[in-house]
Amino acid sequence: QVHLVESGGGLVQPGGSLRLSCVAQGSIFSINTMGWYRQAPGKQRELVAVVNSGGKLNYADSVKGRFTISRDNAKNMVYLQMNSLKPEDTAVYYCNAVYVLKVYWGQGTQVTVSS
Repeated sequence: QVHLVESGGGLVQPGGSLRLSCVAQGSIFSINTMGWYRQAPGKQRELVAVVNSGGKLNYADSVKGRFTISRDNAKNMVYLQMNSLKPEDTAVYYCNAVYVLKVYWGQGTQVTVSS
């Protein structure tokens, strides 16, 4: 079993920055893919950014150039640095991990971009 715990959400003004962190807890050998998804009110959950164990990155077009995903395999952690935030980035952000062919989700952390 993998338990994902996110931190770092909050309220920020447009143009500001936030950094999300997620730690995977449990008896873990090697997690395949870790990443971030988000869900805005009334919308479906969507991919933000993911990184696999080999370091291959994938970003949503809407965040390219503004968000950076990184990963610390030794600590089973994944981070999302979010810069130049826009009101449309407002959503609940969920940490995601794929381990032994199973998908795990964190509880979510709220990110609100508003003046």
